[in-house]
Amino acid sequence: MNVLIADDHPLVRDALARTVQQLSADVQVRQAGDLEGLLRLAAQGDADLALVDLNMPGMDGLAGLRRLREAAPTLPVVVASGQEDATTIRAVLAAGAVGFIPKSERSEVLLNALRLVQSGAVYVPARLLQGAPAASPAAASSELTPRQRDVLRCLCRGEPNKVIARELALTEGTVKIHIAAILRALQARNRTEAVVRAREIGIE
Repeated sequence: MNVLIADDHPLVRDALARTVQQLSADVQVRQAGDLEGLLRLAAQGDADLALVDLNMPGMDGLAGLRRLREAAPTLPVVVASGQEDATTIRAVLAAGAVGFIPKSERSEVLLNALRLVQSGAVYVPARLLQGAPAASPAAASSELTPRQRDVLRCLCRGEPNKVIARELALTEGTVKIHIAAILRALQARNRTEAVVRAREIGIE
């Protein structure tokens, strides 16, 4: 298992690396201190997971996260950040991250969160979202990448994953990742709900 850790503080990277290496005996960790370094590592195409800080050099918050998602659309990205407000967390998920872990959490919590992500789930501490108003689908849809919008249009035409993959020159696995991001952004439970909400906000 290959994990990328990106943070501009070496001590934080080392602490995260020590925790991540407890996932299994064969974990290989590579580190970056800024967005460009992370993009270079992600471009190698062999990473299984990226653990990323929002505030390192070049990141520019969500803009950097969207660059990473566009450059490596099949790479699961978990954000580890000191920003713990619900608005940031919802925006991070809408931008395609599969998890959000506050840096203040204990290492045991981080490990359990990463295991959940490995199993295909999305991890967010429920306590951070309690009582927070949900973003509207129209607002959240602005966080979709151009490729995710392409996939959404295919969904609106009723196309199955295999056809979408062929039409957009993607793998079926990549299509599934894009669809998961679309469902999160539109706050939809399934493809049908996503199509209905997409049409409500003018995406067809």
